[in-house]
Amino acid sequence: MPAVDVEPNPYSDLPESAFWRNAVQNGDPLNPDTIYSRKFEITRDAQIATAGSCFAQHIARHLRAQGFPVIDTERAPGGLTGKAAEAFGYGLYSARYGNLYTVRQLRQLIEEITTPKTQEMVVWERDGRYFDALRPSVEPEGLDSPEEVMAHRASHLRSVARMIRTMDLFIFTLGLTETWIHKRTGIVYPTAPGVIAGKFDSSEFEFKNFTHSEIMADLEQVRRLLKRRRPDLKFILTVSPVPLTATASGRHVLPATQYSKATLRSAAGEMADQHDDVDYFPSYEIITNPAARSDFFAGNLRSIAPQGVGAVMRTFSAAHVPEEAAPIAPPLSAPPAPVETPRARRPRDEDDVVCEEMLLDAFAKGRR
Repeated sequence: MPAVDVEPNPYSDLPESAFWRNAVQNGDPLNPDTIYSRKFEITRDAQIATAGSCFAQHIARHLRAQGFPVIDTERAPGGLTGKAAEAFGYGLYSARYGNLYTVRQLRQLIEEITTPKTQEMVVWERDGRYFDALRPSVEPEGLDSPEEVMAHRASHLRSVARMIRTMDLFIFTLGLTETWIHKRTGIVYPTAPGVIAGKFDSSEFEFKNFTHSEIMADLEQVRRLLKRRRPDLKFILTVSPVPLTATASGRHVLPATQYSKATLRSAAGEMADQHDDVDYFPSYEIITNPAARSDFFAGNLRSIAPQGVGAVMRTFSAAHVPEEAAPIAPPLSAPPAPVETPRARRPRDEDDVVCEEMLLDAFAKGRR
């Protein structure tokens, strides 16, 4: 068939990555190099801090394995190592704050340091043991008294402050829009009262599902507060591809998940478009790529399979450390063991990451 002359138009000179057939239908989901082009370089001496939802733990592990100086200002005490240390929140992130699922959690933590005030409603009780309600999973057995919880929290905040003073790059993984809030104080929590500790009272606590405008306001405030202390600080935002375990929105969990991820993705992208010091990395898009045909998810269709994590990390390395970026395609692992109780000591994601949200699965009918 003879070639047809086409008049010049806005699509005639676009690269292959701009067309679905080339970039997705005929693309390699294990090595989607062209999906991400870095906005700025990560130098080998950059002090990197990480935070976010449980998927963010993969990023910290990968960066450490690549030899990058990932900050850890709250190290485990002597004799506590490996999985035992992780069960107590050590080594997962740059400080022992546990999973920060929402941007409001992150803002709340930073404001607690930058504009100190007396905190209320931050101690929960269970069976005579006491927990930090803002990071309830870091002491699986709880502490002896509310005073001990507050002393531990004060030490933790000093560690976070040290992290802020030294970091050059902050990588944050946005995970959820849904949370639970204390009505009078506005404090938000990583999990609902009564799941790990505490008691739920509808007169005190209410469900909150953040909107795009609220998330944007929180991201802008986080950036402002951190830039006051680190004017040259850069940010990489990404969105966790892990679906919701459960939703309290009244919707089916699938559209509730799509609302959450779409809202977070939109806000993260807008931040990157508006600020030269903010980049967006497409973890969510790599895992949910239709070309992977769901193979990047484990058998529960929620946890991320090893080759999915590998594709994400390989894409990151291709942009930032190309000399280390060999193709990654590990085999699928077995599905995770079911969670039997909402008080399970060490909730685990597919690749053994600490994730409180997995505990919600225990409340599903037939699992109680």
